[in-house]
Amino acid sequence: MAIDMKGKNLVSINDLSREEVTQILEIAEIIKLRHYSHEEQPLLKGKVLGMIFQKPSLRTRVSFEIGMIQLGGQAIYLGPGDIKLGEREATKDIARVLSRYVSGIMARTFSHEIILELAKHSSVPVINGLSNLLHPCQVLGDLLTIKEKKGRLSNLKLVYIGDGGNNVAHSLLFGSVKVGMDIVLAVPPGYEPKEEIVNLANEDAKKIGSRIEIIQDPKEAIDGADIIYTDVWTSMGFEEESEIRKDVFKPYQINQDLVTKAKDDVIILHCLPAHRGEEITDEVIDGPHSVVIDQAENRLHVQKGILALLL
Repeated sequence: MAIDMKGKNLVSINDLSREEVTQILEIAEIIKLRHYSHEEQPLLKGKVLGMIFQKPSLRTRVSFEIGMIQLGGQAIYLGPGDIKLGEREATKDIARVLSRYVSGIMARTFSHEIILELAKHSSVPVINGLSNLLHPCQVLGDLLTIKEKKGRLSNLKLVYIGDGGNNVAHSLLFGSVKVGMDIVLAVPPGYEPKEEIVNLANEDAKKIGSRIEIIQDPKEAIDGADIIYTDVWTSMGFEEESEIRKDVFKPYQINQDLVTKAKDDVIILHCLPAHRGEEITDEVIDGPHSVVIDQAENRLHVQKGILALLL
């Protein structure tokens, strides 16, 4: 039975039920099939998405804008200089005014608090395109990719290696346990995910039967891995720590030697952009186990599913 998600916000995967996550992925699969069969339907004809960007992006802007066009709607890009969130006028006023103009708001912000405030004061759906805390659309696209490549989501082992305190790692914790997947994070001391995120994810893990493990040794973590995931070592807001982090994370590089310790049919994920030669080598990201380009494409399809359901 379909779940009515019209008008709902997407701030965090943790806010979604397991059934809602499943529905988003199923709708995304149908939309992707129709796209490649040239049977795209104008599900969002007459709808307009307002896209707020504090931080520039290739994949987020293009995938949301193209997604709206392909579904028959339109998107308006609002760059850093167009709005100046919280500077020129209050965020709650921006949310209220935009709600009178557009059918939905997608925001890519530095602070997660801005996403929360937009969602609180908007009368149209707000989608978290990225914040410093979470990246839900990315991880929903990742789950679609894993499902395509592995034929299922439950009873798999995902190993994330790198900075456990960034937005992708946090959303992977929420997303993995929602679908019955085990997740192991191999992170250096001091770079663990936020405790409140782990606690929330563990609540779902206990209900669904998933397992969360946080360790330091990447070689131990990789044993039996179905999926290996990594991200840049220096996320937004930590640029001044870049050189220090390169030294700390050097043993956490995804290279061919590490990949051979996983399952023979392991797949490699990276949310991009990648710093080749740092968190991942050319040999791996361009190698036979890598599905990063399929993963990037699936941002488009899963976000079209989100837009169709929410708008």
